[in-house]
Amino acid sequence: MAHMIDARNISGGNKNVQIDKYPDECPICHTNIYPKFLGVTALLKKPTRIQSVFQCTKSECEQVFIGTYFFIKGLAYILKKVEPTHPQPKTFPKEIQDISPTFVEVYNQAIAAETSNLSQLTGIGLRKALEFLVKDFAISQKPDQEGDIKSTFLGTCIDTFIDDQKIKNTAKLATWLGNDETHYVRKWEDKDINDLKALIKVTVNWIESYLLTE
Repeated sequence: MAHMIDARNISGGNKNVQIDKYPDECPICHTNIYPKFLGVTALLKKPTRIQSVFQCTKSECEQVFIGTYFFIKGLAYILKKVEPTHPQPKTFPKEIQDISPTFVEVYNQAIAAETSNLSQLTGIGLRKALEFLVKDFAISQKPDQEGDIKSTFLGTCIDTFIDDQKIKNTAKLATWLGNDETHYVRKWEDKDINDLKALIKVTVNWIESYLLTE
């Protein structure tokens, strides 16, 4: 729903502007809300935009955040982003959490980097998370070979210590894409972070299925 609000520039001048909507989700607690508008809007320039201050109406949160709007010629100021953004941790099945809590921790840190627009670090973090997942799973299956599993390269570890073919296939593909994120020259130029995340997701699913079946 559109709203008419009063925006002020740094010199104290004001302008009545129309925004397309209030944010419908708190970027901090990720609750769907109708936020409280605190009546503070700054009129910015280059490009023409405004920033409005809102407060989350969830009683357990009530934190303040900023909505940034960009002017669309002939229309109004359109909401483009809200800040600060706190990433919502991804939850994993208990079987995965039990065998590799470090995977869960590193994966969520990588996603936090992505949320903070640190895109160059996201793939590196996902690659590290994958290595913990695969090696921790391998150790859970072959504890007497823990030392060898820890010391081998990830690709060799998958070939040598992972027996299930479905896990082996997806983990190898994920490793190839993950390695691309850590190298100067990319081999898989038609693939991106979303493909890597998808392969890690499938690997997680196969490992969970294997452990449940076991």
